[in-house]
Amino acid sequence: MVATDRALAIAAEAGLDLVEVSPNTQPPVCKILDYGKYKYQQQKKKAEAKKKQKVVEIKEIKMRPNIDDHDYQVKVKAMKRFFEEGDKVKVTLRFRGREMAHQDRGADLLKRVQDDFEEIAKVEQFPKMEGRQIMMVMAPR
Repeated sequence: MVATDRALAIAAEAGLDLVEVSPNTQPPVCKILDYGKYKYQQQKKKAEAKKKQKVVEIKEIKMRPNIDDHDYQVKVKAMKRFFEEGDKVKVTLRFRGREMAHQDRGADLLKRVQDDFEEIAKVEQFPKMEGRQIMMVMAPR
């Protein structure tokens, strides 16, 4: 343990700065170092951490209740790719005209999507009706 004025004198003699590292401890902890270099290293660490983090996007897949088998398979393939990239998928099922009378077909289709992606994705927001469309959000496991 060194007195503050003595520590400042040692730092000035070395041509460095006296930096308080942990002010809340008793006694406070200080280091003798180049403050500009220290700030630069902290900035680099922060930038490196930011570079490593993945931004999760929400991709949207739009379908109709009377979708054909091949069209459905194309949508499934795209959804698999999105899940592998770590993105969430919003499945939107739009009803037009008389399709509103057959909302059970839409519910069956969304149930089929849930069953097909049971192993690789979980339902984050269960299907809910909003006007003329049903939406559901799925996230990778």
